[in-house]
Amino acid sequence: MSYSMYLKAYRRHSLSFFFLSFVVFVMSGCAPALLAGGAAAGYYVGKDQRSVGEILDDAGITAAINAKFVKDPNVSAFDINVDTRNGVVTLYGSVANTDIEDQAIYLAQQVKGVRKIISKLTVVQKSG
Repeated sequence: MSYSMYLKAYRRHSLSFFFLSFVVFVMSGCAPALLAGGAAAGYYVGKDQRSVGEILDDAGITAAINAKFVKDPNVSAFDINVDTRNGVVTLYGSVANTDIEDQAIYLAQQVKGVRKIISKLTVVQKSG
């Protein structure tokens, strides 16, 4: 296994571990520790024109897309930022080629609630 393949697998597993740890933390009853995060979210909601329900729907879409990126062997969740507003998903970041960009768009389109995809991905050829 080459170093780049090992690094990609390590990143994917690390992110999966983080998500799993977060779910276990919340489900274990330690959620009250997240109150400070809830206060920050309340501030965010107060500054946003969307309803709380719309913000939660958009957050769910973003999380579902990121989960698909983590599971895909070619798309890196570390290289692509997902923003969702009213069901319109914008992908930011850089990818190695147009096939990966197309795969990221395809995966995002598969998520329920996505109305439109805007790709602001940049194809960057890796040197070396």
